[in-house]
Amino acid sequence: MTIGRTLGIAALVALAPLAANAQTRISPDVFLDAVQGKTVMFYDFPSGILVGTEQFLSRDLSVWRMEGRGCVYGQITTPNGQLCFLYDDDPDGVPVCWWTFEYEGRLMVRLASFNHTEIQEVRNISEDDLNCPSAQIG
Repeated sequence: MTIGRTLGIAALVALAPLAANAQTRISPDVFLDAVQGKTVMFYDFPSGILVGTEQFLSRDLSVWRMEGRGCVYGQITTPNGQLCFLYDDDPDGVPVCWWTFEYEGRLMVRLASFNHTEIQEVRNISEDDLNCPSAQIG
């Protein structure tokens, strides 16, 4: 069995809980169109636990806040059809990348890694501000 085939099978197994129902990949640009200038709450799927809140200040800058923590800024890029964030506090300088998709009419993201199968659901998109006083605008 080749490495590519093994990785493909691993990806299918990781997505098995979603395979029974329709899911549609969407481009990072479509995702950014929906969230630019907005604040988004991300919840773990399927547990429903709040992961954090992200304010999309522009198409290339966001501010992320996990419950009980301060704000951290992220540079947004979209290489290879992925939505990637390089946060100011990231010690290794490697962006965190996601695949964006719709599942049963809900906006979702899946960590773009074969080592981790984390999936998050967007449950709330609002005009609310994260109240990060040092937010970089632009």
